[in-house]
Amino acid sequence: MQTKEILKKVRKIEIKTKRLSNDIFGGEYHSSFKGRGMTFSEVRQYQFGDDVRAIDWNVTARYNEPYIKVFEEERELTMMLLVDVSGSELFGTSTQFKKDTVTEIAATLAFSATQNNDKVGLILFSDDVELFIPPKKGKSHVLRIIRELIEFKPKSKKTNIAAALKFLSSVMKKRAIVFMLSDFMDDDYEKTLKIAAKKHDLTGIRVFDKHDEEIPNLGMVPMLDSETGNVQLINTASKSVRTSYKANALRLSDYYLNMFKRSGAGTVNTRVDENYVKKLLGYFKHKGR
Repeated sequence: MQTKEILKKVRKIEIKTKRLSNDIFGGEYHSSFKGRGMTFSEVRQYQFGDDVRAIDWNVTARYNEPYIKVFEEERELTMMLLVDVSGSELFGTSTQFKKDTVTEIAATLAFSATQNNDKVGLILFSDDVELFIPPKKGKSHVLRIIRELIEFKPKSKKTNIAAALKFLSSVMKKRAIVFMLSDFMDDDYEKTLKIAAKKHDLTGIRVFDKHDEEIPNLGMVPMLDSETGNVQLINTASKSVRTSYKANALRLSDYYLNMFKRSGAGTVNTRVDENYVKKLLGYFKHKGR
């Protein structure tokens, strides 16, 4: 992809997602994810309605009138985006690929963090960690993250969620806000998920296509497994084939939901042809209560 085309795509995503993060997610993001604690700011005169427990008795005694201590939330946080770049992300039967929706959501979250002066980092993973960008602040850093999301070419097409979570736990020593964006077509990651969710504020965002879960009756068709590269002739007219396909998809979806719930992590499910803005906003509002 030419540099000019990449910059054009970055700019297009920036315009769309920055508006969303400014107008919609800024306040919700702030209220959903609290800072590390309260830090002392100043002492001021007591006003009607102030909490009497905040009275600074030393200053009050000195000036012979009530003064209180004022505390502010220590806001600075770190957000990590764990993004699946395996072969199955390059699939879509409606307006765009799963990868395109994932990129938009990741960019929106990154701009929301930047608006709150938080650091943002990125981990791109397949069946191994393909790229790690350490957390930093600033618009130029977010634009670099978006550029990587658009143009990065992974070495592998397979998926290993456990490997990505293990890497996260090894590089992020302090607590972070973590969003894992994937179609979660993988299993056997319960142990590493529990470890990561105990240490970090973790949310899984499952982005999927309607035909990930249900295959239409198209007769005999060659089908490519995007993660292994294998091509097989499948009889989609067979009810048992369609039933088996759906059952496997639901098994992986249920595994994702159950494992994240058991680990105390949050979940968001959004189909490529659905409005992910409503899904995220609803999640943030619920989390902020």
